[in-house]
Amino acid sequence: MKKAMITGITGQDGSYLAELLLSKGYEVHGIIRRASTFNTARIDPIFQSPQVGDDKRLYLHYGDLSDSNQLSNLITNIQPEEVYNLGAQSHVRVSFDIPEYTANVVANGVTRILEVVRRCSPHTKIYQASSSEMFGSSSPPQGEDTSFNPRSPYACAKVFGHWMVKNYREGYDMFASNGILFNHESPRRGETFVTRKVTRGVSAILSGKQDKLYLGNLDARRDWGFAPEYVEVMWRIMQLEEPGDFIIGTGGTNSVREFVEAAFEYVGLDDKDHVEIDPRYYRPTEVEDLIADTTYSKEMLAWEPKIGFTELVKVMMDADMRSYGLEPVGEGDRILRETFPEKWWQGD
Repeated sequence: MKKAMITGITGQDGSYLAELLLSKGYEVHGIIRRASTFNTARIDPIFQSPQVGDDKRLYLHYGDLSDSNQLSNLITNIQPEEVYNLGAQSHVRVSFDIPEYTANVVANGVTRILEVVRRCSPHTKIYQASSSEMFGSSSPPQGEDTSFNPRSPYACAKVFGHWMVKNYREGYDMFASNGILFNHESPRRGETFVTRKVTRGVSAILSGKQDKLYLGNLDARRDWGFAPEYVEVMWRIMQLEEPGDFIIGTGGTNSVREFVEAAFEYVGLDDKDHVEIDPRYYRPTEVEDLIADTTYSKEMLAWEPKIGFTELVKVMMDADMRSYGLEPVGEGDRILRETFPEKWWQGD
């Protein structure tokens, strides 16, 4: 039985990845931070799943990417075959407010993992969640050879971590790969991220709980995909014979405005009646357009995304309508049933 360790297991990607690995027979160890409130909502259903059952193949450990001693203890004692570093202070706008903390967790966190593995568990493979934000102002489409021009403390920290992975891979002959993830969303996306802010806001307006949705830059364009598909690519990267750097995206791009319009149109509302611009949500420096050049990754990983932009909006809207006690339109639910008839995640 393979063992895998996931940092950031309580997040969107970490929860989906945990379910995927359990479905493949792994023993999964997740690192969670101590908090004064429960923060395990995304993974709580897994413990009732037959994938776990009496085998107790999912274990949670307290730790933090800023704590090298605990990381060393866990990796040394568990000796995982695979480590997926998904933990981060991942909110780009917030990184401008707490740049030092962001750098400590995002940049130095992966360095701590690399060093522990190098010294104490050299057989362990490492997956680093790099980010399309690293490209910043570079002209799209962005591929593996595109220059990095980060435009936020978060992006700067991700660039540092990305290059540390490359240096440890080449300097110490370690299996350490970077997955450069473009935006990927789902019903488990954090509520402060713009896509969930939109789908929750539309659902709240539809239910009469609010009338306005306040947003920032509507003209920013992103390459948006479906998160469960992206964690499967992470796993595929770790099964390759050789490590490397891989772009994970759809190859398409849409603006925040288009996401807003699609969400309101799906439920029969006019976004112009409800959307207001709030300058507080603008970043000091903006990234205007990100679009993945997936030529190399598709060839190496034999992977094509199944959920496109329009389908993604419908999937997320159905889930958030349900969370507000509304009857979903149902198109998103139908898309999931037909596209993933034997889906390995638990549902939302």
